[in-house]
Amino acid sequence: MEDKQKNIIKSFEKLFDQEELLAKVIECFPYPIQVYAPDGTSVLVNKAMLAEYNISRPEMIIGRYNVLKDPAVIATGQLPMLKRAFQGETVFFPDVKAPLEEIVERYGIQDFDVEAIYQDITIFPISDDRKRVLYVVALLINRRVYKGKDGIGKAKEYIENYWQDRFDLGEAAKVACLSKAHFSKLFKKHTCVTPHEYYINYKIRKLKEKLLDTNLSIAQAFAACNMNYNGHSARVFKEKTGLSPSAYRKMPR
Repeated sequence: MEDKQKNIIKSFEKLFDQEELLAKVIECFPYPIQVYAPDGTSVLVNKAMLAEYNISRPEMIIGRYNVLKDPAVIATGQLPMLKRAFQGETVFFPDVKAPLEEIVERYGIQDFDVEAIYQDITIFPISDDRKRVLYVVALLINRRVYKGKDGIGKAKEYIENYWQDRFDLGEAAKVACLSKAHFSKLFKKHTCVTPHEYYINYKIRKLKEKLLDTNLSIAQAFAACNMNYNGHSARVFKEKTGLSPSAYRKMPR
């Protein structure tokens, strides 16, 4: 990956004397790129960068964001190494977790479904023939992206595979690689029901299948779904289907 990024840097350097062409290449480049002035202020972001974080306009970043003053960057302890790029060196940061919470809050981003992004970041200077740094370019290549929707899909599959077991919110959240609170919020956003409701609905669906088997008594149908046949479970069934278990069984097909 580092060799790949070095080749990209060489390509940019060859275009240095053709400023207009370089700007067009950066703008259309498939990887997120941000260009900084020598003081760290953003002067250019490409389409891929805006799309990565669901930012609507480049003006939200350009002239307003300074990488050398970013609290999230400072908190990493990597600021001294970052400054080396502004002094004429190329620096490489492998497998960096993007500070998504800060980014979402900073730009007021709505409906951002990504939970985590891990990137290889190369930061290199563009200098003039006197070795003076004119710009610093940050090139970001994603290694891993975790989306909330993907995690919810895995959690749904987990619930459907273990529907006969006792519901465990913690385990379902772990499958989605989310905290329990955030998992519950995202799950309802994507399915319109809570994780527990989804579990109950799926369990009732399986129970309805068992009730159609006339070789089983109603109690046996409940037991096959690891449920006790009592007033509470019968009431839950009726709330979900509009019929009591016995009435459901008698209903014409």
